[in-house]
Parts: sequence; structure tokens; C-alpha cells
Amino acid sequence: MSRFDQAKMLMKVKKIQSELQKQIITIEKGDGAVKVEINGEQKIKKIHIDPDYVDLEDIGELERYIEDAVKEAISQSQKIAAEKMQPMMGALGNLGL
Repeated sequence: MSRFDQAKMLMKVKKIQSELQKQIITIEKGDGAVKVEINGEQKIKKIHIDPDYVDLEDIGELERYIEDAVKEAISQSQKIAAEKMQPMMGALGNLGL
């Protein structure tokens, strides 16, 4: 692969990374008790807890909602990132990355 092709490929990868930074995935658990927002780079942007749905007698339930929402958000974010990067993977191997 020529240096020009390598530079072009790296520009495409950077563009995809920029798109992933901007893509926000929102997951709700517990009928809206917990909302997690994460971007395509698996960085948590926000966790919202609706106090109307919080049972102070059962904090374990709230913890499960948060854990489940974070796990699902990360999983969806990884899937989206993999789908966007898939066309580039073969070519990236040729760059020695």
C-alpha cells in the first residue's frame, strides 16, 4: 500500500472516530428509573436517575438497573463501532497497526 493510500485510510479512520464520538446511545432500565447515555467510543456521557422511581428500601434494585443499563449501552456502542470499522479492518492490517 502506498503512502498516499495509507494517509487516505488513516483519514477515513479518523473520520469514523469523530462520528463515533458524536453518536449517543441512550438506554433506559426500570421503566425509566435509570437512563444511561454513552457515545460510540464507549465513554459514558450521562447517567440520570429519576428519584420518583427510586425505592430507598431497595438500593440493590437501583444498582442492578444502573449495571444493566451500562452493560447494554457498552454492548450496543461496541456493536456500532465494529460495524463502522468493519470495512476498514482488512486495509488497516496492511498498515502494520
